[in-house]
Amino acid sequence: MNDDVKKEIATFRFGIIADLVGHRKLSRGERQRILKEKSQAEWEVPYSTKTRISRSTILHWLRTYEASGRRLESLYPDARSDKNSTRALDEETALALIKLKQEFRGATLPTVLREAKARGIVPPLFKVSQATIYRFFKRQGLAEEEGPAVDRRRFEAELPNDLWQSDAMHALKVLVGGKLRKTHLFAFLDDMSRFIPHAEFYLRERMDSYTDCLRKALAKRGLPRKLYVDNGPTFSSRHLGQITASLGIALVHSTPYQPEGRGKIERWFKTVREQFLASMSEGLPLEVLNRYLAEWIDTAYHPRVHSSTGEAPMVRYLRHVHLLREAPRDLDDYFRKSTLRRVYKDRSVALNGRLYEAPVELIGKQVTLLYHDHDPARVEIRFRGAPAGWLSPLDLRVNGRVRRGHYLEIDSPKEPPAYPGGRLFSSGAPDDEL
Repeated sequence: MNDDVKKEIATFRFGIIADLVGHRKLSRGERQRILKEKSQAEWEVPYSTKTRISRSTILHWLRTYEASGRRLESLYPDARSDKNSTRALDEETALALIKLKQEFRGATLPTVLREAKARGIVPPLFKVSQATIYRFFKRQGLAEEEGPAVDRRRFEAELPNDLWQSDAMHALKVLVGGKLRKTHLFAFLDDMSRFIPHAEFYLRERMDSYTDCLRKALAKRGLPRKLYVDNGPTFSSRHLGQITASLGIALVHSTPYQPEGRGKIERWFKTVREQFLASMSEGLPLEVLNRYLAEWIDTAYHPRVHSSTGEAPMVRYLRHVHLLREAPRDLDDYFRKSTLRRVYKDRSVALNGRLYEAPVELIGKQVTLLYHDHDPARVEIRFRGAPAGWLSPLDLRVNGRVRRGHYLEIDSPKEPPAYPGGRLFSSGAPDDEL
């Protein structure tokens, strides 16, 4: 099991215990209610066919996380005791069954399983029960059933930074390189106070734009306990889940096609359109538009009394400022991307079109690389979950002097021969014979 898989499982486990972790002490009754709800709920457990998580398992994860000093790595799964045996439904089989079910949408489960055996997706003596397969398909949205009406009561977080809502909206066009380009506004809103930790226009509605906005919000306003986002691809990446879990932030996705839960951030976007964008003209430079937005938020929005809370967002947010969690000093490191690479025999490693050198003891090993796209000179290596140094940019001229089979010995360049005077090449003949 590689580091990315372990981190994905740990991120899921943190999401389960996130409501029980924090500086605000829970009453015994509230703690028991949360445990009961989580142990009775159905979950889509990564790389597993299980749908329930017992109360004792949740408490075990919680104790392990707290005992480690709240390190995400403590929630990594232990090595399997049945490593050399076959699981009831391994990941490869599960993915193949999903693809087959999508191809035979509407077919009965026995029909799908017969086709799976005929194609060799599952062995002839496949022992997993049909109930297990049905639950698996249901979690994947391939066996939809009409459920009861959804309870959509209004809610409000108890304290600032308990919950941030976040979303994006399409905005006006700016001038870039002599051409008009559409912008996308990413924003974060504190649920309790309606305060805006950060908002910014970007040229692309992509993951790197969103994480840049998130990093700026955390650096300015501290860490929220929960981050409530949409189900779009920008907000559903594994990278975002790993960032938030590593920082102790529970990432919560709203129900697909039901935007009611994000009502506060949607209402703020409406205010931006009516009160800010209505006064802006297209064709401004992007940096100018963002400067105007920051000024409007600080001088027009934050000090004004909010119609729902009866208080100004700034006043309501700062009243409990002593309870806010400060972001770590090495915040940027939490936003690094990770990828798996194997170190070649010549110590080289390829990453984003560049060649690097790894320590000689890692030759032939599969390692995890942590890096920023904007800072290719700093690439950290992790091997089996532990730091293993840094990659060095490959220097082909130095490598040309490395003796094959002796990776640490380098031939020193010889000094060029001194000009002997009167001769350009040594022929062994005296000067008067040339």
